[in-house]
Amino acid sequence: MADQPSRRSPWFLLVLLCLAVFTINVDTTIVNVALPTFVRELHTDTRELQWIVDAYNLAFAALVLAFGSLGDRFGRRGMLVAGLALFTLATTVGAVVGTADHLIAVRAVMGVGAAMIYPTTLSILTNVFTERGPRAVAIGIWGGVTGLGVAVGPIVGGWLLAHFWWGSVFLAMAPPAALAAALTVAIVPTSRDPATPPLDVPGLALSSLAVGALVWTLIEAPDQGWGSARSVAGWLLAALLATALVLRERRVAHPMIDVRLFTNLRFSAASGAVTVAFFNLFGFIFLITQYFQFLRAYSAFETGVRLTPVAVCIAGGSVLGTRLAVRVGTRRVVAAGLLLLGLAYAWISTLSSTTGYPEIAAQMVLLGGGLGLTSAPATEAVMGVVPAAKAGIGSAVNDATRQVGGTLGVAVIGSIFASLYQHGLTRLDGELPPAAAATARDSIGAALTTADQLAATGLPAQASTLASAASAAFYDGLQAGCLVAAVISTLAAIGVIRLLPDHPSSPGNGQGFSDGRAGDGTPTPIHA
Repeated sequence: MADQPSRRSPWFLLVLLCLAVFTINVDTTIVNVALPTFVRELHTDTRELQWIVDAYNLAFAALVLAFGSLGDRFGRRGMLVAGLALFTLATTVGAVVGTADHLIAVRAVMGVGAAMIYPTTLSILTNVFTERGPRAVAIGIWGGVTGLGVAVGPIVGGWLLAHFWWGSVFLAMAPPAALAAALTVAIVPTSRDPATPPLDVPGLALSSLAVGALVWTLIEAPDQGWGSARSVAGWLLAALLATALVLRERRVAHPMIDVRLFTNLRFSAASGAVTVAFFNLFGFIFLITQYFQFLRAYSAFETGVRLTPVAVCIAGGSVLGTRLAVRVGTRRVVAAGLLLLGLAYAWISTLSSTTGYPEIAAQMVLLGGGLGLTSAPATEAVMGVVPAAKAGIGSAVNDATRQVGGTLGVAVIGSIFASLYQHGLTRLDGELPPAAAATARDSIGAALTTADQLAATGLPAQASTLASAASAAFYDGLQAGCLVAAVISTLAAIGVIRLLPDHPSSPGNGQGFSDGRAGDGTPTPIHA
């Protein structure tokens, strides 16, 4: 079936696509700002908090490549509508569940819906905006929606948590998702790969299992131990599945994904930059929401308002970054963004109980600007390499790198933080009741709650000791996690400078790379 032309302005369609993505991004940040509430009301520990975040990431990452390919083959509009409908149903159910386990399951279903939505929106966008200049602006706006979601999610979530029960943060996402689904049916044109190649079922299965095994191992490694037998088995399984996927996709006539895309440095280096950007974003949000609410005693709403600088700067940096990438080259813009991220994390590592909010806001300006300058131009580079007919799978690769990076951020930074936090409390084992000491090691929220309970039962000295030790351990973990992120960002900037080409090898409509060759049929250069 040929693509169905749209009777609407492409910019009107962009607004709808951004509404769909905006809903997903708001949901992600609403959940993060609600984590301390889950500790108090659902009695979740640190591992359960990570799974509430990562169940979504696991389902998304494991299935996004498959759904991107299916959208190309069977129709992008139908995939978008189905994803929005599933997301609407899941987030509605999430409002009424009563345990952490049930909430984790609902979050996984929401991740399935998001895996259907995300690659489809970017795929439709690149099929509507066919010239690089307008497409870069559109992708910048699309990327800027992430920043707006970071801002609106915590603010709306904080307001809802202040006035309603915690389930309202899920129920609030149902109406915009349902509206986006209805508008998609009404105005989005039908499009798919005109070649309609046969379905690569083994490729779909191998990609889902490989990415799923990788993300699962990343999530579990902090608890099981990064070098434990279970973790090593997970790394090996993911590597074997990925190898099997590459070998299969190289020899079949109609692969789910042309793995030769990764020999194009503009594609592979840009994908790596996106991974690092979202490593930073997810790790930052995971820590800063706890810092604001537990160490600074801000409400959820106050936390959301105070996250506004990073959100606004992500949005502004995304729009500015794609424009600059067209003019001065992707390499310079993305490298500058990664260096800003490194500087921001080095500065954030100095946080203490006496740090004033103006200084924190300045740190977030650097962080948000760096994220915007990195992620949106890198996304434009990825999509500029992929032919329009294969935009769904190209978008899916981009989205998979986002989710793998985000999961890495929570897993690595969360693991470093948790290890140092728990180590900092071991010295209290002989000074507190055993049950209190064990509970305090679960999370900073549990420690401060336990301190309040000790004070209420006539043990003020022990309460004060526990609160002081927990705060000190939190700052130790935060500092180490931030410094690791700063080093990773700086190394990534060096890699981008060395590897990422400034411009596509074949300019124009996103078809600079289709089968390992440039637009004139010659092999695509893989050097910078």
